[in-house]
Amino acid sequence: MLLRTDPASLKIYEALASEVRLAIIDKLFERERHVKELAEELYLSNAVVSGHIRKLEEAGLVGSRMKRINGGTYKVCYAKEEFMQVRLSPDAPGNYPFHETSVPIGHFTDYEAWPTCGIATTEKVIGQYDNPVCFMDPERVNAGILWFARGWVEYRIPNYLHRDESLHEIEISLEIGSEAPRVNDNWPSDIRFYLGDKLLGVWTSPGDFGGTRGRLTPEWWHTDVNQYGLLKVLRVKEKGTYIDGMKISDVGLRDIGTHAINWTFRIAAEDAGRGRGGLTLYGKSFGNYPQDIVFRSYYA
Repeated sequence: MLLRTDPASLKIYEALASEVRLAIIDKLFERERHVKELAEELYLSNAVVSGHIRKLEEAGLVGSRMKRINGGTYKVCYAKEEFMQVRLSPDAPGNYPFHETSVPIGHFTDYEAWPTCGIATTEKVIGQYDNPVCFMDPERVNAGILWFARGWVEYRIPNYLHRDESLHEIEISLEIGSEAPRVNDNWPSDIRFYLGDKLLGVWTSPGDFGGTRGRLTPEWWHTDVNQYGLLKVLRVKEKGTYIDGMKISDVGLRDIGTHAINWTFRIAAEDAGRGRGGLTLYGKSFGNYPQDIVFRSYYA
């Protein structure tokens, strides 16, 4: 779930602003519970707990269903969200116009992949697990997810700027995470981003996320493997590169060749150690965010 500094996110902040509701979320992550159980464990009345549950449901943090238990019908509650991000930076730099290209994750032009690795569409795995050759299968263009323990993927991004347009900023957004055997939320990976031959910077992914199914992840996908990533936003400005508003290098627009016909964008997990490494990329039909790799060039 992505939160912003806007009114739409306010109801979620309000739902979390309660010690009781936070305690309810903790208990629902242990296991599903019905309202009466929660009331007994929190030493509150059913009516009070029902009110808190309603607030959490309205915010999309908790779900519920009616279930028959020992001859009775109960409202059973469960947690819907395991991870949230807060984006404090605005979506766009002011009111600058932009050219946008959405690149499906399977449209890479070159790659290197080492097991554990794989690639899949929204309907099936392409080829076999842990076989890097499958990354060159023609069906890769329909990929909704790809992953590898070590390697890189490279994309060509067309430069649609006209000669009378001056580049102000490049923005690249994508859903990404680490790659662990099965899943492991504590599996750091140093992921490098390159534009042309310039290293834009390094971001450390905290883990390979699972436990709950990604909102968009197809039902046939196994529950004990990669489910969703984090939405990361890279911005290349005049005097540096930023990820989610935090500066990660001094590489700026002047360093990358703004008049190129196209840009080469590489995402790499080059180092793998014990208990860390790899990357997973999610397309618009996998994970939590309905988008592919989105590349915007803002201009004046």
